[in-house]
Amino acid sequence: MAGAIAAKVFARSAATPYHVVKSMAITPPERLRIAPPDIRTADPTVADEIYAGYFSFAGKTLQSYGESPFSLTPPSAAWRRALAGFSWLRHLRAADKTLSQANAQALVADFLALKKLPHDDPAMEPAVVARRLLSFFSQSPVLLDGAEAEFYDAFMVSLAQSARLIWRAMATGQAQGADRALCAIALAEFAVCADTGRKIAPQVSRTLSIELDQQILSDGGHISRNPQIAVDLLLDLLPLRQVLAARGLQTPASMLRAVDRMMPTLRMLQHGDGSLALFNGMGATELDRVASVLANEDTRGAAPLKAPYLGYQRLEARDAVVLVDAGGPPPFEFSSAAHAGFLSFEYSLGIERVVVNCGAPAPQHEDLRELARATAAHSTLVLDDRSSARIARRDAGRWRAGRILEGPAHVGVERREELGATALSLSHDGYAKAFGLIHARELILSADGAALAGRDRLLPAESGGPPGPAELDFAVRFHLHPRVRAVELAEAVELQLSNGETVIFEAEGVWPQIEDSIFFAAPGGARKCAQIVLRGKAAPGVELRWSFQRG
Repeated sequence: MAGAIAAKVFARSAATPYHVVKSMAITPPERLRIAPPDIRTADPTVADEIYAGYFSFAGKTLQSYGESPFSLTPPSAAWRRALAGFSWLRHLRAADKTLSQANAQALVADFLALKKLPHDDPAMEPAVVARRLLSFFSQSPVLLDGAEAEFYDAFMVSLAQSARLIWRAMATGQAQGADRALCAIALAEFAVCADTGRKIAPQVSRTLSIELDQQILSDGGHISRNPQIAVDLLLDLLPLRQVLAARGLQTPASMLRAVDRMMPTLRMLQHGDGSLALFNGMGATELDRVASVLANEDTRGAAPLKAPYLGYQRLEARDAVVLVDAGGPPPFEFSSAAHAGFLSFEYSLGIERVVVNCGAPAPQHEDLRELARATAAHSTLVLDDRSSARIARRDAGRWRAGRILEGPAHVGVERREELGATALSLSHDGYAKAFGLIHARELILSADGAALAGRDRLLPAESGGPPGPAELDFAVRFHLHPRVRAVELAEAVELQLSNGETVIFEAEGVWPQIEDSIFFAAPGGARKCAQIVLRGKAAPGVELRWSFQRG
């Protein structure tokens, strides 16, 4: 089955050996040869806020009152990371004012003047240092134009120091998971943009290639299974590809493969409104960033319907789209944001999202992240109110914190075209060890997009734990987008979409209940929403049929 294949690929990818020499001569450049573009959108009004002393990051705002923002007590670690990453410099550049340029130089000078930061400062985390290095390179035309010699020299020294810190973090294993790819991209930009980068270019190119080959699967997905990481990597890989071409340098084949494969897979995970499916750490979609990435796609065909190694499936008929988590947990190293949402699905009609997962909360709501990762926060079956994967707490220690410790070992997937419909048959054994049960799910989307039918079953596991308690409960949850209004009918639920369309939900032999839920992935923060819940007693052979029918 595709799920089993994906699990093998994940295991093999996680074990892929890489070698990074522990030290490398990285010297401060005398000049920069080229500045990469920053393809993230910019907002000049943010420059006005910063000039007025307001620094808004990760949902928190501090006013500096004329002090350096780097000397302020940060309201959260996420705020400090955003400040020290300097991605916000693009807003000052977009303002295209002499005043904004001077403000950018002054703020960077404040940071460069800081004494050695403690190792536990979020500003010194490898991913933050890599983001700062990328930001400094892309905004160097503004920062260095007319700069005084003292600032110029300090800036160049900072570039080399950052590169050395990143390299050391990769060599010692301090940089983990997807952060390794970000660090490799930042080092590659140093090799291309700095006049002293030529000496390290071969080793950096090899390291980048190894990381991309390890992390980007053959069907274009990131090994973490988090769509947001793919977006973030493309936002950095595409400018690197441009500066390599501009300098007439050869682009690593692994990088070309990664970019070409990732973009169609992103489109596969899009709903009709452009939002990405809320799987495995995906929060609110920044539509402008996704659009910036996809605008660079060289060839654009129909969205793929499956990514078997990544573990996602897409059903599509006219304007109806069903996106399904048909994979297992990612490798341990890459699972720090992964969710226990196996066999969950999302359902949209045109630009209206109907059924969703709750999604990942914004950084300012870090305290809700564990709740959002639970199986109950997904549109799937939950057994005994337990998650189908065991996730370590975020305070479990550096190497275990937040990672998936145990989850489904096998996820079965079968896709077939039937007369007038497309069907998916899925199963996972995440509950086998504890309860001796397998969750099997079938989803059928009619060819005209008018109906989505489903069947959930509990099957006896061939091996695993003993059968669960006689009074074991299950719940099948369908979280609804906040724009959907649910109204109880006699034995059904009417869903009223914001465009005026109605959808009728029905279930055989079970009374649908409407309960409160939380949509964590709203752009403005968590929002209240509703969910339809089907409850029953769990036992081998239990079967539940349900359907959504457009009015």
